[in-house]
Amino acid sequence: MTPAPAPAAPARPAPPPPDLDGLPALTAALAERAAEHDRDASFPTDGIALVHRAGLLTATVAERHGGPGRGLADTVRILRALGAGDPAVALVTAMTLFVHAAEAREAHWPAGPLARLLAESAERPTLVNHVRVEPELGTPVHGGLPATVAGRRGDSWELTGRKIFSTGAPALRWLLVWARTDEPEPRVGSFLVRGDLPGITVEPTWDHLGLRASRSDDVLLDAVRVPLDHTARLAAPSPEGGRDLLGAAWNSLGLAALYLGVARAAQSWLTAFLHERTPSALGAPLASLPRFQSELGLIDVELGGAERLVAALAAAVDAGEPSAVEEAPGAKLLGTRAAVDSVQRAVALVGNHGLTRHHPLQRHLRDVLCARVHTPQDDTVLLARGRAALHRPPVD
Repeated sequence: MTPAPAPAAPARPAPPPPDLDGLPALTAALAERAAEHDRDASFPTDGIALVHRAGLLTATVAERHGGPGRGLADTVRILRALGAGDPAVALVTAMTLFVHAAEAREAHWPAGPLARLLAESAERPTLVNHVRVEPELGTPVHGGLPATVAGRRGDSWELTGRKIFSTGAPALRWLLVWARTDEPEPRVGSFLVRGDLPGITVEPTWDHLGLRASRSDDVLLDAVRVPLDHTARLAAPSPEGGRDLLGAAWNSLGLAALYLGVARAAQSWLTAFLHERTPSALGAPLASLPRFQSELGLIDVELGGAERLVAALAAAVDAGEPSAVEEAPGAKLLGTRAAVDSVQRAVALVGNHGLTRHHPLQRHLRDVLCARVHTPQDDTVLLARGRAALHRPPVD
């Protein structure tokens, strides 16, 4: 008798397809509650739900995992639109998109936790992010071993430590906790930790000037147990820090796009204000004055050039051009400087109206200033490019 065939494995639910055509409407929907979340420093759960419903939170899930497998060019487009609506939603979304994109490029998650992450992500908003920064160490990009320790306890790792500036902390379903083992020769890497495990406490320390709704709070881990296989890139410390250049390019261009979106939102408000504001002494809208027209023109030129640079480099990264990866940090510098400069110009142009809480321009200013703190920071970018330029063969 021929044995009956084994039953097929149940199909994993597929995430919703990304709706890029609906980005303008999504930007508008996010903007409706952005001021409220900023004022209250409340996490934008409603906004994240909209992003998930539009299929954007899982846009970079690999095709081999049943996802759409969208690249950096589409990610840049998504983050620019979300940044114009609510940059806190955009930043939390960016962190999740970057994790899925990294797994699409090269498998690091073990099969079990990855399957759970993908299944949850298809059915509901499932946020995931690296938690790396620590009070004593600062950002790990500058080197050093983390103070967060993972000790082997039978069939589990036990993690203890404190992480700061953990974007989206109260809503993270999965945390990639950067830690070192307590072995005689310690290894470092990311431990895959579910956000609802015993021993995890989110301490509401985030009280920043901008991106208040991102809830980048402290995460405390007190003897948190995770299975032994819940690790990614666990290895001996590398003198170079194991730098992921392609991942850095995604980070640089994606975040530049986000803050360019903030600047475009500021420009939109400025344009409407100039049409509406009619001083009695002038008898005409401010939009009729050449001074305001030229300043608005400068803002438009700055933002348009930066947007084209970021979009072109993102497409080149998708096409596998090595030079685009090298140029991405410089594009972040140029893009974020253009964003900050344009919003500051808008504030200077309208005076007190730009800083009153009755108008959103002050919020856009506070949010866009956060562009300066993301890795890689300007001094690091300029130092690296300067050294490279000094060793570049002369042009004949």
